[in-house]
Amino acid sequence: MTTLRPDLAIIAEHVTPAARILDVGCGDGELMAWLRDTRHVDARGIELDGTNVSAAVARGLSVVQGDADTDLANYPTDAFDYAILSQTLQTTRAPDKVLGELLRIGRRAFVSFPNFAYWRVRWSLAWGGRMPVTPALPVSWYATENIHQLTIDDFRAFVAERGITVENAWFLTGNRRTSAAGANLRAEHAVFLIRR
Repeated sequence: MTTLRPDLAIIAEHVTPAARILDVGCGDGELMAWLRDTRHVDARGIELDGTNVSAAVARGLSVVQGDADTDLANYPTDAFDYAILSQTLQTTRAPDKVLGELLRIGRRAFVSFPNFAYWRVRWSLAWGGRMPVTPALPVSWYATENIHQLTIDDFRAFVAERGITVENAWFLTGNRRTSAAGANLRAEHAVFLIRR
């Protein structure tokens, strides 16, 4: 479909044309630009890294520098059709609060994250005794931005405990989709579409 990263391609495929979106942790704006150009969405973004903000703005995108942990509170309730948090949840200081804010400001939210229960991660810990370095987790423990590692089953339990509705979920190993059965062991990444 596109040259987008696999989790972003799934999100892009399922965003309704002409929707209002907020991409939280939008990086250089790759997803936003694709959605603007192909789905004609009203795209806004928030990004912590100033270099990424500059790159996104250079693409003609409306992106502000900000922190998901503190700045989402400034957005009005139901301001967006979709709030998107791709590969960012595990880097936030208060992921539970960030998810609450996503579901407040967006009618629906896409959340993608690396699965720390993936079998290769487990293998690395069990047999090597060290934190894994994989294509999905490409840096050593001391250089990672990940501060709240989670698994697919952790996320499923989190949304169930809070009465959050999961509209859809996709599980990926590399760029291949994996079934929901056994995803906690077999999937490197997950993408969830959730709503209040």
